[in-house]
Amino acid sequence: MIREKQNAVSIRLPLQESPMKYGARNNFKARVKSITSDKVMSLVKFDITTPAGLASVLTTESVQEMGLQVGDEVQLIIKAIHVLPVKE
Repeated sequence: MIREKQNAVSIRLPLQESPMKYGARNNFKARVKSITSDKVMSLVKFDITTPAGLASVLTTESVQEMGLQVGDEVQLIIKAIHVLPVKE
């Protein structure tokens, strides 16, 4: 149990006992390739170890303007603010 005090009131929070749940659909199995650390931040690089599928939500107008068809080869550019490693 974690015990915190807030405004002189004792609050008891149970530790999370089940595996972490997350809503991200685009996830990859990866192996840690390298870690570069300083006092505050660390850069962790990964190698993706299994084939992965990605999903993207686009406007129908964008799909039509690009002329996307099933089977087309495309380059995927991933724009994300977070990459969250989850160690099970």
